[in-house]
Amino acid sequence: MNLPLSTPWQGRVDSEDGARGLRWHQVVNQHAANLSRCALLGFACDLGVQANKGRIGAKTGPDAIRGALANMAWHAPVALHDDGDIVAHHDLESAQQQFSQTLQSCLQHSDFVVALGGGHEIAWASYQGLFQYMESRGETEKKIGIINFDAHFDLRKPAPLTSSGTPFWQIAQFNQQRQRPFHYSCLGVSQAANTPALFDMAHTTGTRYLLDVDCNMAAAKQLLTPMLADIDELYVTICLDAFPASLAPGVSAPSALGISPQFVISLLHYLAEAQSMFGFTWRLADLAEMNPSFDVNNQTAKLAARLVFELVQGKFRPQQ
Repeated sequence: MNLPLSTPWQGRVDSEDGARGLRWHQVVNQHAANLSRCALLGFACDLGVQANKGRIGAKTGPDAIRGALANMAWHAPVALHDDGDIVAHHDLESAQQQFSQTLQSCLQHSDFVVALGGGHEIAWASYQGLFQYMESRGETEKKIGIINFDAHFDLRKPAPLTSSGTPFWQIAQFNQQRQRPFHYSCLGVSQAANTPALFDMAHTTGTRYLLDVDCNMAAAKQLLTPMLADIDELYVTICLDAFPASLAPGVSAPSALGISPQFVISLLHYLAEAQSMFGFTWRLADLAEMNPSFDVNNQTAKLAARLVFELVQGKFRPQQ
């Protein structure tokens, strides 16, 4: 279907180039027979950021990312669908439940889903949606691995509320209660932004991690190989505060140092290739902490959009 002009899906049209001149806004929600399906799903929420005492504004993040994606050149041989937003109003838990249920449906009808946040409370909802999808297929014995690009572990205990800082603690508890393994790797951790208590929690939960100062491809492969060899499903989440504030000012908690976008992009492409090497399936990724209220010249939105672009490029062989 054609989206109305009030949507963020607007951009340049190079009609003289035909199908070779298409951009994202021209292919989204268009009929494309015999192609794999890639879905976008937004979580318009910053209730978790507010509960975590962060800078609110991430609720408008999904549309900011769509707006930055709209004018990008289209290369991937895949049908792109925008499945809209789940909007959180006052109740974080109910919004997360609604998102997870919608995500489960998206996974049933898509080969790959990229979820757009919103605060990092999206991670608990995303994990629940993936688990519910596996449950609907009778595959709950399969193991899920999580890779989080983030300056923070987000392993806080609720105090007393859940928030954008608690999703991986919630996932760890969920798995412990079901006697399931907790496979969690966090890349880009800032020692300056995580207290010793949070490092203690990382060690207690068996979290694998790389500090921001140690992030390179060789170290990442060495860290991730044991997990990738042991999982059946991969979930990748990218918190935009993992990047330097000079590149990503529009986040809840900007990073003074951060990690390189090139490192993340290279690793995303490696993970796409590693599916056949290790035998896991990768069908879900999300981006978190996009906060347009604090962005500068749409820098953060453009970085987020480029990461979505690279996720799709990595997952689906591009046209030449």
